[in-house]
Amino acid sequence: MAVPAGVDHAGPCVELSYVDAVHGLRRCPLRDCVTGRFEDVAPVRTFRWSRGERHFPGWYWAATTGRHVGFESWLERDRLLLMDFDPSVVGIGSQPFWLHWHDGERERRHAPDYFVRHADGSAVVVDVRADGRIEPRDAEAFEVTRLLCAQAGWRFERLGAPDAVLLANVRWLSRYRHPRCLHDLVAARLREVFAIPRPLMVGADTAGDRLSTLPVLFHLLWIQEMTAADMTAELLGPRTIVHVAGGVGR
Repeated sequence: MAVPAGVDHAGPCVELSYVDAVHGLRRCPLRDCVTGRFEDVAPVRTFRWSRGERHFPGWYWAATTGRHVGFESWLERDRLLLMDFDPSVVGIGSQPFWLHWHDGERERRHAPDYFVRHADGSAVVVDVRADGRIEPRDAEAFEVTRLLCAQAGWRFERLGAPDAVLLANVRWLSRYRHPRCLHDLVAARLREVFAIPRPLMVGADTAGDRLSTLPVLFHLLWIQEMTAADMTAELLGPRTIVHVAGGVGR
């Protein structure tokens, strides 16, 4: 969608407001904020639920950051789960800031859903909205946000519903995302067993009592030290082929 002619997305009127831990809400020109660590700031909007509302806000404990990250819908939660599973992601902040611009008639503002930092230092600003729920006003806000992010050197993504099979697999593994699921001796044994690809349950039983090996195995799959068959093709199960990540026989 084209940006309305009145929007000066590169002009001095473009500003960003965020919550500063010391000074509270601050508002600055966008050009002065390009090095900000917005993956670490508090949300600019609160996550609250009221009777009768159709959205489902909440807090998700992210293994990536070791702290809770907010979401405002189940779809946002699902996308947050997949970002937490992504090994290239090192930081996630929800509702990180307001972007302010003028559309030629009045000031507009938009708070993206997430600010994501990758291990290479790059940043991605994310909005989550199902394909069938994007109104013209939303599409305009997303396009302006994309242009403003480009000015700041950030990438912008609008994400919809994820692959259902992948999501189901990652949701299962997320139950074992906490570091407490890692037992060093059991993990070492599992790495030996799965140096050769074999079915998930066969390997878990070979490594020891499945009650103690399975939680560790699922944690290793979560942190991707172990690799399963294409997780977008089928659900994890007893016969899923698993091996140490990075090649066979390593």
